[in-house]
Formats: sequence, structure tokens, C-alpha cells
Amino acid sequence: MNLTSPAFAADAAIPQRFTCDGEDISPPLSWSDPPEGTRALALVMDDSDAPGGTFTHWLVYDLPAEARSLPEGVPAGRELPGGGKQGENDFGRTGYGGPCPPRGEQHRYRFTLYALDAPLGLPPGAGRAAVLEAIAGHALARGVLTGTYRRGE
Repeated sequence: MNLTSPAFAADAAIPQRFTCDGEDISPPLSWSDPPEGTRALALVMDDSDAPGGTFTHWLVYDLPAEARSLPEGVPAGRELPGGGKQGENDFGRTGYGGPCPPRGEQHRYRFTLYALDAPLGLPPGAGRAAVLEAIAGHALARGVLTGTYRRGE
């Protein structure tokens, strides 16, 4: 699966409006058709450059298999209009939390979309460990989009 965003190119800077220095809204994402047998989709956005280890910025799961995009500014609710749930990020909030690295450091932010052979069935607000554990053994394919962000000094 090919995961892209009209807001930034792969390995390029994520625009400030999608970060803690801007509007802190989620960027628009779209993807190519998942493989046959896909029953649900899940998205994990994280920062593996974070000082304390991998930091989770966004968890979306049980998206309908027919979905091919997420709009800009997905609301912070635990359940998404049209299907899907959001988990709790490492800011302690449900929904998207944009890039916010220490000043002067450039970090890489990885959006990973999983095509799954079954919905995860987790309640809204699940954490990273539960989501990744539920994904294990059910991923048919994945697409990755990486962007970068550096805050001013």
C-alpha cells in the first residue's frame, strides 16, 4: 500500500500547522487499495527519535476497509464519523497530537497504515501496546509515510 499526504512529501518537512507550533491538527492522508481480504485498517503515528524512546502521536484503528483517506483535522473524539476509533497518544489525549520535538532538534515522524484481516475490536481510547499487540498476526500489508519537523531555537 502506498501512503501519501498532499500536505508534505515523503521524508520532507511536515508543515508547521500540523504541529504543536501551529494549529496542531492532523494532516490529510490517503492510500492506495489494500490487498484482498482486508477487513479493517489501523494507523500508528510515532516519533522514534524522542529522547525517552518511541513516542506515540496518533492511533486510529478499526477504520472501514473501504476507506482510502483521512481528512485534514480529524476531530479528537474517541470514535470517528463513518467508522473507526482513536486511541490515547503519549500526550495522554485521545486523537492526534502533532510533532513537538525539543527545540533545535529535527525528528522523524512515521505514519504507518496497516491493512488487517479483522477489526482489532479494542474499545476507543486504547493505548499503543494494546493496539500493536492486536495488530500482530493480522497485518496483510502496510504503508509508511515519514515526515520531519524541527522547532526553532
